[in-house]
Amino acid sequence: MIRILLAEDDQAMRTYLARALENAGYDVVAVDRGSEAVPHLETETFDLLLSDIVMPEMDGIELAQRCAEVSPMTKVMFITGFAAVTLRASREAPQAKVLSKPFHLRDIVMEVQRVFGLSAHAQL
Repeated sequence: MIRILLAEDDQAMRTYLARALENAGYDVVAVDRGSEAVPHLETETFDLLLSDIVMPEMDGIELAQRCAEVSPMTKVMFITGFAAVTLRASREAPQAKVLSKPFHLRDIVMEVQRVFGLSAHAQL
């Protein structure tokens, strides 16, 4: 089963994303900030880090950089509502996919499926 570490500071968004991904068959660990995600990356194995970019304490880009150090096989996908931040993410983590808010939950599930080369249709 594909494991996803979700770092999103907005509680409603975190809940919706986690539920959608779990309903699509993924194992999701959800945290509310980058600094809370780091210990999970250091002690557990994840296939994907799905992170908001703008978060308190440690932003998503810093988290992705830390992820590359401690878990280099983990893929990274960003979500953000800020266009300027998207440009920074594309520059500092060019291998990461960036999804801009707002998006439909089905869209995020389909993007995750694409990252892993899965062709199944998203079901929420």
